[in-house]
Amino acid sequence: MSTNNELHQRRHNAVPRGVTNSLAVYADRGENAQLWDVEGRRFVDFASGISVLNTGHLHPKVKAALARQLERFTHSCFQVTPYESYIALAEQLNALAPGPTPKKTIFLSTGAEAVENAIKIARFHTRRSALIAFSGGFHGRTLACISLTGKVMPYKAGFGPMLPEIYHLPFPIPYHGVTVEDSVAALEQLFKADLDPARVAAIIIEPVLGEGGFYQAPAELLRTLRTLCDQHGIVLIVDEIQTGFARTGRMFAVEYSGIEPDLMVVAKSIAAGVPLSAVIGKANIMDAPTPGGLGGTYAGSPLACAAGLAVLEVMREEQLAQRALHIGHFMTSRLKGLQARFACIGDVRGVGAMVAMELVKQGRADAPDPELTSKLVQAAGRAGLIILACGIYANVIRFLAPLTIEDALLKEGFNLLEQALREVVP
Repeated sequence: MSTNNELHQRRHNAVPRGVTNSLAVYADRGENAQLWDVEGRRFVDFASGISVLNTGHLHPKVKAALARQLERFTHSCFQVTPYESYIALAEQLNALAPGPTPKKTIFLSTGAEAVENAIKIARFHTRRSALIAFSGGFHGRTLACISLTGKVMPYKAGFGPMLPEIYHLPFPIPYHGVTVEDSVAALEQLFKADLDPARVAAIIIEPVLGEGGFYQAPAELLRTLRTLCDQHGIVLIVDEIQTGFARTGRMFAVEYSGIEPDLMVVAKSIAAGVPLSAVIGKANIMDAPTPGGLGGTYAGSPLACAAGLAVLEVMREEQLAQRALHIGHFMTSRLKGLQARFACIGDVRGVGAMVAMELVKQGRADAPDPELTSKLVQAAGRAGLIILACGIYANVIRFLAPLTIEDALLKEGFNLLEQALREVVP
């Protein structure tokens, strides 16, 4: 069997540098919240493949569903010869989506593909073209999606020009002095100075910034956007790709605000690692494009739909939304304890089991410390813990443990985190 070093050299020779790796650790097998590398070393997984594995690695029910589907067929293309699992999963997601308006769902393969299709649907429905997104937001790596994403490095640099008629507003971040009032005032100014709201097809927002640093959109902002979208005939798109499927303690994070999105994009934990994404939306909006205008060869594959149905079953039976609240309480409590001892931890925040700590210099919010953040990711890896960095300033550690993680493993992971902090903090 190859070693990590051997595989990393092969990776450099075969894979472009634009695809990065957090750790030079090559996975061999996984079980719930644990991973083993090709050298047999065990890791506690606080990354979940970037929140893809809310039900953990190889959940028995997901494995069984995939095995059953493999005995029947792997592909037929839903647009050619459709199958029941696609319809059954759409029915369940339509029922789970927030709000009383009748819903419909289309399946795709990636989060970026879902965002692209949501934009297409919104433009067709409104017959408008302009789009509004938020600074710090992340919506994918395709050309349209990086245009919407509110961060230049590394997502936009060198890939221009961006899609036209896209505008960005400041996302409210109290820790950095940006309020809801600032965001709303920026939108009002945009409508006065640069953009007729009658040209706007959609506003897209993450209810909790993912790559941007795990800042939650205040309910007040989401309610204001809902009102303005209704007033001007704008489609409100909520990006639940990282926040969805019980991660925040609700099936979808937007539920905390009490609003009903027009369209919602989901992916990641929808199918426990099998590529699948979806646009869930109000039926009259979803039905706007003409037949043939939506779809994809692999979109909503039989294997992915089988996994998706199993994921929803696991979430109901194991009450993973409630479990997320328990995990989040434990994580934030431990992190606040560490914050009292390590001045580099400037802020601790979380919604359910979507938890983060922000690393700064001398306890100052205006002095981010991306170098320390990078060192901590590597030190944690050496200790046997997988964590992820993110943030507008690359100085946030995000915690995305599977919602099925055992309490003992959760505690072990934080003991390893503390060990890594002691190593890198002078």
